[in-house]
Amino acid sequence: MATDKTGAQTSVADDPAQRRYEITVEDAGTPQMAGFTAYRDRDVEGTGQRIFFHTEVAEEFGGRGLGTILIREALDATRAGGRVIVGVCPMVAAFLRKNPDYADASSPVTPEVLTWLEAELN
Repeated sequence: MATDKTGAQTSVADDPAQRRYEITVEDAGTPQMAGFTAYRDRDVEGTGQRIFFHTEVAEEFGGRGLGTILIREALDATRAGGRVIVGVCPMVAAFLRKNPDYADASSPVTPEVLTWLEAELN
């Protein structure tokens, strides 16, 4: 469990049914879902990719560092699960640029990935 910039306890969990990681914040002893990062899994030539395409944190939780906590924990879980990270989402892409220690576990966004993702989402 991590803490946000206010000292509140956070937890990140995968919700495979909705294909997203969710971040929950303890607020006065009550857990509240504060945001999520959505993904789709793709297998290419024996390599499993996890394509992150959208991240959002509720406005009332903004400025607390929750997006960074959420993305870091989601990417760590993805790497631990043996999947390659593909950051289509601008927040995930920016995180990857700022954290080169994920280079061994990520692949660039290609036109092929974008075409596949568009078909998957429609």
